[in-house]
Amino acid sequence: MSIEKITKPESKSEDYLSIKLFIMKNLHYLLSLLLLQATPFFAQKQQNFNLFDLQNQGKLTVVNRKIEAVEEQGQGKKFVRLTEGSKEGVLWLPIKNFKNGTLEIEMRGKDVLQRSFIGLIFHGQNDSTYDAVYCRPFNFFAKDSVRKIHAIQYIAHPTFTWKKLREERNGIFEKEIINPPDPNGWFKMRLVIRGKTVEGYINDATKPSLTVEKLNDQHEGKVGLFMGDGAGGDFEKIVVKSHR
Repeated sequence: MSIEKITKPESKSEDYLSIKLFIMKNLHYLLSLLLLQATPFFAQKQQNFNLFDLQNQGKLTVVNRKIEAVEEQGQGKKFVRLTEGSKEGVLWLPIKNFKNGTLEIEMRGKDVLQRSFIGLIFHGQNDSTYDAVYCRPFNFFAKDSVRKIHAIQYIAHPTFTWKKLREERNGIFEKEIINPPDPNGWFKMRLVIRGKTVEGYINDATKPSLTVEKLNDQHEGKVGLFMGDGAGGDFEKIVVKSHR
């Protein structure tokens, strides 16, 4: 698509008319350029996953945990409950090619020391190779200042475990949560993944509690739920917005 050239005007009046004519003739081209530039920002695919329904449909894959669909009387909530167990637990969603975008989970842990590690997995390759961000609800309101900064954590298994990161790069991949929620109640965690950058937000926060750079070269993979060693948890729904 070519743009017509403006001929040299002979007067200011003609100059104005020439520019006006040029814009009118090429308006469709200019609009096309604007839409092309805006495409990356609007080309998003959103998927809503009700975990209660997916479990009843047999579409969830659980690793190292047991799962049940629960309907909580009085609150009208339907969710899945993962049992506590040794080592890490994983629940895979029917998503295999997530790259960049936003993941939001509504979940509930408990305020019991070392018994609640719950979060999201992304760019999963298999049951032991994945990125994850998870919360430690028992540290949300800890009076100990050291425990308090261990409220939200990034890991990249199998190489970069929480222990390795704390020992070698302390304070970088785990942080305090801004305006922490009730550690025994439902709350939302939202992850925004852009290339190597990962941001973690809690509830409706506009400022991330955690911002890190990914520690591996995996840029695509499965999405799932994460439970740390000894932990279970309740999970209601997940919203996935993929940026094309």
